[in-house]
Amino acid sequence: MKTMEKKPAIYGMLAEFDSEEAVLDAAHKVYEAGYRNAEGYTPFVVEGLAEALGSSRTKVAAITFWCGVFGAILGFGMCWYANVISYQWNIGGRPPNSWPAFIPITFELMVLCAALGTVLGMLAMNGLPQLYHPVFNAPQFQLASKDRFFLCIEAKDPKYDLESTRAFLSALSPLSVTEVSQ
Repeated sequence: MKTMEKKPAIYGMLAEFDSEEAVLDAAHKVYEAGYRNAEGYTPFVVEGLAEALGSSRTKVAAITFWCGVFGAILGFGMCWYANVISYQWNIGGRPPNSWPAFIPITFELMVLCAALGTVLGMLAMNGLPQLYHPVFNAPQFQLASKDRFFLCIEAKDPKYDLESTRAFLSALSPLSVTEVSQ
């Protein structure tokens, strides 16, 4: 009785480049060819790589703003409730709703909530913490933190086809093209 060996699922196709100019040029060509699910991996920031791959602006700024608004309302509301509803003390002849005294707490909670919202929003949108990624299966990918530049076209891309994507990436003159398994 024969046992059929199951081939691992394909994550995508990984191309290795030796310079930031080469990976940036390849990223432009990948986007122009119609691939939309592509990622770049570099040892340092390559200016313009995210834009070349079609990345759009994130929602982190909006998350920061709305978390800051929530923090400001929360801070002012806590001070107002404590001084107007719970403990109506007459201190120095001021009215219970003396809003200038509430400003430091309002500001501090606004900054705290905005900072926490920014960090948590960024982590959530980046899918972090991520202890495993399929590109780690590529043997040469360890050089991504040293001196190599990589582009990966993911298999979930509508235009992805194993052979045509391999041929397309090979035409970009990479050092190597590797199939990445899940």
